[in-house]
Amino acid sequence: MKILIAPLNWGLGHAARCIPLIHSYLSKGNEVVLGGDGDSLLLLRRTFPDLRVVDLPSLELRYDEDPQQRGFYWRAIPLLIRFTLADRYYLRQVLAREKFDMVISDNRFGLFSRDVHSVYITHQLYPILPKRLRVFQPIARALHAYIYKRYDEVWVPDYEDIRACLSGELSHGGKYDKKAKYIGPLSRFQGEAGIEKNNTYRVVAIISGLEPQRTIFEREIIQRFENQEDQILLVRGKMGTPQTVIQKNAMTIVPSITDKDMVAVVRGAEKIIARSGYSTIMDLHALGVLEKAELHPTPGQSEQEYLSSLL
Repeated sequence: MKILIAPLNWGLGHAARCIPLIHSYLSKGNEVVLGGDGDSLLLLRRTFPDLRVVDLPSLELRYDEDPQQRGFYWRAIPLLIRFTLADRYYLRQVLAREKFDMVISDNRFGLFSRDVHSVYITHQLYPILPKRLRVFQPIARALHAYIYKRYDEVWVPDYEDIRACLSGELSHGGKYDKKAKYIGPLSRFQGEAGIEKNNTYRVVAIISGLEPQRTIFEREIIQRFENQEDQILLVRGKMGTPQTVIQKNAMTIVPSITDKDMVAVVRGAEKIIARSGYSTIMDLHALGVLEKAELHPTPGQSEQEYLSSLL
């Protein structure tokens, strides 16, 4: 089969959880074409440098510095509508030039077509809104259901058994949907648990997410640890940045590291500090180190706030 796989560029998580899918399809002799934009596409291109790329529209959305994100959601709605319509247009253009057997969209609302088997990946069948907007939650859930039901299949990267699931109400919070297929957690570190531990760093801090909250979180971690004597590694999560290493006393700061190095230092650390994004949780779960994690939700990001409360 010829498959287009395109994650949403909202942090690196959507792209990261597509990596095991891409490996699986390539191992079975399928042709995979990467679609997307920004840092998420850079991550996929770094992981699969030989695969062809289709550029798709960018969702140019930033969080507010306000921890409550009071204006974020109202700004996001028109941007998401415009982004979805742009995806629909670009996909029509792509399909007019070449034939695909399947399109897999990770949380890109508009990447479906009647002319090709379309798959939507999400762990948020039942989105949770901030408390001040909770009155609109039934509407948000109905709108999301309307979107994902336009696809031929919906894949949920979580366990079907609610007693074992990682995303709680986000994937199991309502009436069972026949279109949903629970495919189990997806981690780019699946099969990597045998990598030897690197015990150099007592704490590994992994920074991720949208600006400006990514930078704010990075500054908080630096202020907390820069004067400590223990060896600390801070991974900034900056894909397009030159690989310049910064040393602040016992703290080592790097833009990014390879997957193998990440597995080694995470398994060897006493503590892991990260955002409570779902892909991060799946990665830590795959490596068996979730109990060592200190997870911080992005301020005002209700999904991450809920996930951190589960753990």
